[in-house]
Amino acid sequence: MINSGYMAPEYALQGHFSVKIDVFSFGVLVLEIVTGKKNSFRNGDDIEHLISHAWKNWREGTAQDIIDPAFE
Repeated sequence: MINSGYMAPEYALQGHFSVKIDVFSFGVLVLEIVTGKKNSFRNGDDIEHLISHAWKNWREGTAQDIIDPAFE
């Protein structure tokens, strides 16, 4: 079963295959480990995607807030 949350956007949207796809998937896996969240998770009543969540926090200067408290 393929989960699109691990699929690089250039492959999912245009079918372009390269070794960079594995790098993207690995990055999502690292984010899951660091945040303690799955690539799609419930945030209140909404479903949020981990990549969007991470980028939003990065842009707002609050990237450290996504780190799982278990690491502190």
